Amino acid sequence: MKTVDHFIQVHDLVKTYADGAQLVTAVDQVNLSIDDGEFVTIMGQSGSGKSTLLSMLGALMRPTTGKVLVDSMDLYSLGKEQLADFRSEYIGFIFQSFQLIPYLTVLENVKLPMAVTILKKKTRQDMAMAVIDRVGLADKHDRLPDQLSGGEQERVAVARAIVNRPPLILADEPTGNLDSDTAAQIMALLESLNRDGHTIVVVTHNPETEAYASRNIRVKDGRVAV
Repeated sequence: MKTVDHFIQVHDLVKTYADGAQLVTAVDQVNLSIDDGEFVTIMGQSGSGKSTLLSMLGALMRPTTGKVLVDSMDLYSLGKEQLADFRSEYIGFIFQSFQLIPYLTVLENVKLPMAVTILKKKTRQDMAMAVIDRVGLADKHDRLPDQLSGGEQERVAVARAIVNRPPLILADEPTGNLDSDTAAQIMALLESLNRDGHTIVVVTHNPETEAYASRNIRVKDGRVAV
């Protein structure tokens, strides 16, 4: 197996947008690396470019220029189907807005990422129930999202992100809509997943989340602050 220096490597990453007649640079010549098994926060104020950076790390947004390598794969040299396969195999996403399907139960929401796998129905069921139990919601697996609190919905989002056992978990403001006690519980859950071997990258504007990370990266005006 080929050995790589870093699990994630970002080289000269730039993302620009057209805003009317103006060209806005959201991410500006970013270079960084993240090692396998790290827990990293990307910290910055609203509009600093941190969420745009996370989207490019997760193969959700093509950069204007630059490279993102994950496990030695140059993501944006891959075709559309290859990128979809990469996201399915490598990445679990956790979004601030949860993005749960309102008419599906907790169990059905968690099973969604496995829809494209060749796993048998019972295997998918067992894997989904195992992660639902892991996040403390086994007794609510048949509830709909609107029957859950915000913290419980975030736990469902975490369970959905980890059900395929991806090596990399990307979280965009996972505690942004939660009270401080619930936020601490979610961060402790991510910390435990990191101890289990997942590489965790959390975008946040909340300094309190930095305490859970092994390393903190600060972004300002689209650049990594030194």
